Formats: sequence, structure tokens, C-alpha cells
Amino acid sequence: MKLAYLLEDTSISSITATAVAQADALIARGHRVRIVTEGSPLTWRSSRAEWIYVDHFQEYNAGEDDFVIGRNGISIPIETGRIVDDEFFRARIPPEHQPLRVLLAGTSQSESKGIDDGYGAAAHARWFHQKFDLIRVAAFAPSREEPLDAVQEFHVALDRSEMTRLMHSCDVLIAPHHRDEQFALTTAEALASGVAIVMTSIPLHLSFDEKRDYALFAPEENAIELGEKLIELLSDAEVRQSVRQRGREIAQQWRADRVAERIEKFFQEHRMSL
Repeated sequence: MKLAYLLEDTSISSITATAVAQADALIARGHRVRIVTEGSPLTWRSSRAEWIYVDHFQEYNAGEDDFVIGRNGISIPIETGRIVDDEFFRARIPPEHQPLRVLLAGTSQSESKGIDDGYGAAAHARWFHQKFDLIRVAAFAPSREEPLDAVQEFHVALDRSEMTRLMHSCDVLIAPHHRDEQFALTTAEALASGVAIVMTSIPLHLSFDEKRDYALFAPEENAIELGEKLIELLSDAEVRQSVRQRGREIAQQWRADRVAERIEKFFQEHRMSL
């Protein structure tokens, strides 16, 4: 197939990461993939796609393409196309850190990430004498409202390799997303990395697997309940080990080759329906 992805920009985001990962996976299976963007050259990850830079998408002639993805073209469902880069997957889970390293990922400027709830959960756990290092990572610098005195490390705009190293340096992830969150790519990367997770019980998180034993769940927009689940995870090594193992198992569905097969089937079905 001949495919073209239309990307408005190339800044660090789950949307861009997913599109580029899909392109690479499809190229590995013999398809021609172009990425057309109004943005600047990609710098924070590698790409095997043919890149075309335009001032406006109207400049691009899609006459040679079988399918155009994005910007009013075809939209690949996230459950079909979510990809976790191979580098995140680990063959074994290394020993935990002391104190445990707890990661809270996402920009506080995006309400769907639920970062305030993540901070609240961490504060609740510390109130009940839990000892851990809180690690923050975001695409942008922290907002003035963030309680940075609660954070031991803050990382900004990491490339793929840097993000992998950071993820592998952590033991627990707080995933406090709200139900309007569309991707939760970092959550999937944490599962593949064997990181234990406390996450909100939004449909996106619950869709990962029918058997909900790959994380501890709390209602969205409820920092206290999220904090209670964080305490449970931090205080019980057996629970952490169990969810870590299950997370690695279900993350196999997001391997690039498996996702590419699903995307091919999606396009075949879409073509038949035309």
C-alpha cells in the first residue's frame, strides 16, 4: 500500500509518536509511507518514513496514495494502532530502587492528563508516611502552579532514548488521566517496561485487557482514592510484582509487528466498505 500521514506539527506528543511508529512498522512490512507535515524536521526520535514539508496541506498531491491518514482523512482507532517502541520492553524486571521512584508524566497544562490529581495522590500517600521519590516528566516546562517542592526530579522534552532510560529507572507510575484522554501512550510504555501502575478507571485504561489485574484502579478526578491505591501499591511488594508481570504480558499486543498486522486488516476492511 501507499500511505500518507498528515501531521500538523512534529513536536513531542503521543499523536506524533504514534504516527511515526505506525509508519515505521508499516514500512518494515513493505509499504510505502510518507509523512506530510506543516511542522519542522523531526529531532526527538528516528523515522524511516519519507518526509514531505509543506506550508499548507493543500500543497500536497495525494493522487498516488491509497490512503491518507489524519487531517480529515482516515482516522485509525487508537485500540487498533497504539504502538509501544521495542526499546521499552524489558526481558526481566530489575531490582527496585530504595526509596521507590514514582513517575508522574504529562503536561500540567493539559487537563486530560490529570496532573493535579497525580500530585494530590502523592501528597496523600506521603501524609500516611509513604517514602518515595516523585519524578516528573513533561513535554513543556512546569507551570507556576505545580508544587515543585514535592518533586525530586523534573525532566522536560525528552527524546525517545532519554524517555526510555527514565521509564526504566522508575518503579511505579501514577496515571491519573481523565476520560477525555485519547492516547495514554506513556501508560502503555510503562506496562511494557514492567512498571507497576495505579491508574484511573476510565474506559481507555480499562480497554487494555478484559481481566483488570494489570494495575490498581481508582475513580477519575479523585486524588484521595488514587492516593489510597498508591499507598496499597507502595506498601505491598507482592502486589507490585503481580501487576508488573501482568502489565508486561498485555503490552505484547502493542508490539510493532502485531500492530502493523491490525492496521493492514483495518485498511483492507475499509477498502472493501468503499
